[in-house]
Amino acid sequence: MEMPGLAGGRYGPAELRPLVETVLAALEDGATARGGPLPGGGPKETARRVAGALGRPLRPEGTGAHEALHTLVREMARGAADPADPYCAAHLHCPPLAVAAAAELAAASLNPSLDSWDQAPAATEIETRTAAGLAALVYPDLPAPDALMTTGGTESNQLALLLARERAAGGPRVQVVCGGNAHHSVQRAAWLLGLPRPIVVDTPAGVLDPAAVDAALDELPGRALLVATAGTTDTGTIDPLPQLAQTAARHGAELHVDAAYGGPLLFSRHESGKLDGLQSAVSVTLDLHKLGWQPVAAGLLAVPDGAALRPLGHQADYLNAADDTDAGLPDLLGRSLRTTRRPDVLKIAITLRALGREGMGALVDAVCGHARQLAAAVERHPALELYGRPSISTVLFRPAGADDEQVAELRRGLMYEGRAVLGRATATGRLWLKATLLNPHIRPQDLDALLRLVADARTRQSDGTP
Repeated sequence: MEMPGLAGGRYGPAELRPLVETVLAALEDGATARGGPLPGGGPKETARRVAGALGRPLRPEGTGAHEALHTLVREMARGAADPADPYCAAHLHCPPLAVAAAAELAAASLNPSLDSWDQAPAATEIETRTAAGLAALVYPDLPAPDALMTTGGTESNQLALLLARERAAGGPRVQVVCGGNAHHSVQRAAWLLGLPRPIVVDTPAGVLDPAAVDAALDELPGRALLVATAGTTDTGTIDPLPQLAQTAARHGAELHVDAAYGGPLLFSRHESGKLDGLQSAVSVTLDLHKLGWQPVAAGLLAVPDGAALRPLGHQADYLNAADDTDAGLPDLLGRSLRTTRRPDVLKIAITLRALGREGMGALVDAVCGHARQLAAAVERHPALELYGRPSISTVLFRPAGADDEQVAELRRGLMYEGRAVLGRATATGRLWLKATLLNPHIRPQDLDALLRLVADARTRQSDGTP
């Protein structure tokens, strides 16, 4: 058997070129076969098709690179939930930009690992400069802000709580205070780190009430970390950051902001004002695989000064020997809790260079505008009910007169038919359909058609017709 070619090295591009053509053809074939935002038939039908295409995962003899690529990439595309489809709007799951996806090919081919400089010389510098540049977007008036690359909001929030714990070392344990609207990862991180169970402040209006936070902090004798959210998972709302920053400061508490969703509003000159107060935080979570159009993963944790990251420092002689560090080799072990790390920063750096802040801001403005258009269309529709005006790009609505069970059934019906992928969220004690609009290319007629799908499904449901 001929030895398979390698992706890197001098001859890597020649090996990759025909394989990339096979992949592109398979992606096109699979999307055509799917014909919509999601494969029809539900989980059992998808499992049946995948089993038929995959066969035995480890067979005695291989089928060859082109056959394997075409068969499984086609099946993956055929069975995908495609966030580029205008009717796929359930989650914070963005359609990646083509330039970012192309950058992933380069990253995978070169395969640097960002745990020591001698495995990633150029990638180290790209990460250092790009992360600092994005941190400066959060903290524009500070001399040395920095950021760590993470796998997403869950890891970023965990690191934020870890840094808060270490800052308090030797004193009372940190007590986390968060809203009922906070991401689940905040409570999970406290559990993982051995911190007290977070105090959860009720958020009946969908956002943290500074007066309620003030009362909660009044009851705490020790050190507290207040976690606010800029772009909640369910409704996309933004906590009142300036008032919360003032409340935290008055009690000597620190503020961490989970801006995994809303952080990229900073790219937009029209929308960035919604994040006033963000610069008061001791740490900020950002995700560019949400409102940044990057392939997963593209998370960051920004801090106002790189010195805040020193507690993450770690020494392993084979990666950052003291004499190598003294000789000027960058020490990367303090840049993450992970050891082997992909160069996720490359796609971000390439995207930022290609589009600039103006280009990124235009994408942000587009999806926020689409959300306002959809909300207005829901308000005009006689058979639909709107939850509220969108803060970012999430719109909650439901068929008028439907109960929660009917809303859930309607959503599953559209999903199993492969016609539309909408999320679900509970707010004001009721279940809502959730449209998270992250596709900048969506058209007004697509929004109208999405609402027709929902309204027609509700009519069929009411009539008892399939």
